[in-house]
Amino acid sequence: METAIRSVKIVPPRRDVPVDDTWDLGSLFSSDEAWALALDEWELRIPGFAAFAGTLASSPERLAECLAYDLEVDRAGDRLGTYAHLRASEDQAASEAQRMTGRFQHIATLFGEKASFLRPEIMEIVATMATAPQALAAWLALPVLAPHRLMLERLVRTRPHVLSQPEEKLLAMQATSAGTAGKVFRQLTDADMKFGSVTTGKGETVELSNASFVTILHDPSPQVRQTAFHQFYGQYQAHANTLAASLSGSVERDVYVAKVRNYPSALEAALFADNVPIAVYEQLIAAVRENLPAVHRYYDLRRRIMGLDAIHHYDCYVPLVPEFEHRHTWNEGVRLVVESLAPLGQGYCSRLEQGLTGRWCDRYPNAGKDSGAFSSGTYDSDPYILMNFQEEAIEHVFTLAHEAGHSMHTRMSAESRPYQEASYTIFVAEVASTFNEQLLTRLLLKRAASPKERAAILVREIDSIRSTIVRQTMFAEFERTIHAFAEAGEPLTLERLRAIYRELLDAYFGPQFVIDQQLELECLRIPHFYNAFYVYKYATGLSAAIALAKQVVDGGPQALEAYSSFLKGGCSKWPLDLLRDAGVDLERPEPVATALMHFGQLVDELEAVLGGHSQAR
Repeated sequence: METAIRSVKIVPPRRDVPVDDTWDLGSLFSSDEAWALALDEWELRIPGFAAFAGTLASSPERLAECLAYDLEVDRAGDRLGTYAHLRASEDQAASEAQRMTGRFQHIATLFGEKASFLRPEIMEIVATMATAPQALAAWLALPVLAPHRLMLERLVRTRPHVLSQPEEKLLAMQATSAGTAGKVFRQLTDADMKFGSVTTGKGETVELSNASFVTILHDPSPQVRQTAFHQFYGQYQAHANTLAASLSGSVERDVYVAKVRNYPSALEAALFADNVPIAVYEQLIAAVRENLPAVHRYYDLRRRIMGLDAIHHYDCYVPLVPEFEHRHTWNEGVRLVVESLAPLGQGYCSRLEQGLTGRWCDRYPNAGKDSGAFSSGTYDSDPYILMNFQEEAIEHVFTLAHEAGHSMHTRMSAESRPYQEASYTIFVAEVASTFNEQLLTRLLLKRAASPKERAAILVREIDSIRSTIVRQTMFAEFERTIHAFAEAGEPLTLERLRAIYRELLDAYFGPQFVIDQQLELECLRIPHFYNAFYVYKYATGLSAAIALAKQVVDGGPQALEAYSSFLKGGCSKWPLDLLRDAGVDLERPEPVATALMHFGQLVDELEAVLGGHSQAR
């Protein structure tokens, strides 16, 4: 998951960055020249698919041979694509790296075209055997297909939702037009809408944009925050009808595809891929709803600490302990992260420390470098991490812990599972990363040298749960509601979208919170709504991480072993089964309820520490 990192004003060109502060991509390729040679060799394998086309039904051996060839090609392509992506992320202005990315994408597209027969032919085999389940079971039980059994079984599971070849072709031909709503949204909000500029409390003039909006809301001046909020949403108001039509079109597309593929609803179609029952989604919303009084109490506490008569949405981002910050060099940050992860055992920690102090990471900003942070590795390489580390920001230490969680998850799965079972899904990805953040929070709370320092850490954890569990669940409830309206034949007009969202704002923020009318337009600016029913995974992921962190810290060797097995699981089981084996059952309401109970306890402690101290108005 990409993590937002604050930018710096002056950064060096890539050529001036010390080598030891950059990643060593040697576990992928020794040089660009070695990569180019491997790309040429990979391209020569394109014709190899032609020999398999039309032959897969002839025998299980032939099917296994083709699947093995496809895996080899995919594995090699993964290394090539990752190397090109990482080189390009170092400096977006570097023409050679951009050319590498373009060359890879071109050849990968050719491979996709030549291998496009694979899925239809396999589904044809499944369809032919559908009337004789014993024959299909016999094929899947053969040793020659054992390496591919998981993939085949999951493909067979999709059979009720796969159409005839002509129908599938028609759907495929709609792929480009299907993304029109999202394209309209992005072009309008990122390119056409102009928000002007805002003068900060320090007297600096800053351009207001989708990227800078939340940063400006950190300003201590209430007037600056209010001005930025109304100025920003003024543009959304001016384009509200267009944005409502765009969102409605995206929802209608979801509903259409679900109906065509014989799913009961768009929600169930989205949950099908991860084999997640709809009850998990419903229980998440119910659990958060039940615990909203604690959230409302936090907003009122925030109001009192800030010395406000009334609290608005634009007051929710201001640091409550702005004077607290410690500098951490890279190595100090690494040591802090590794020390916090001690409950995971010496093997995990020593390996991580070696990678982070070595050359897994591209550490600091440079001109043209990708913003943010990410973890990216392959089955056959080191798990690389891109950072834009700033020593004065404790949040960057948390980002390092987060991305380290992804990287160790990737490495442990790769070393424990065959290639085709090593890639874990998004549903579990955010568990490993936020788990590490939980352990870092625990260490910092234990080490806090003053009430103010402890309060700063408490606020960070409270806001993390609020934004990741509570806010994302509100988004999830909105998605569920608007799709249900569309499925019932109710048009999603601007007025209806605003009314639905206003009801949610009133419920989630509480009776003492001032809901500015402009905030109803927030539903028109969330990019995730164009990839429906995705955001709930953030909420379930952090809920699971909170529960697992407590089990590992408070439990014995069995709890650690169960969590380690989860990190090694890849996609060998369904996400819910992997988590259940680790000790968290998301089909029950307890994990989310426990996370929100933890939230309430944090609010209680923060009130005890800061409740009597308010900032000057």
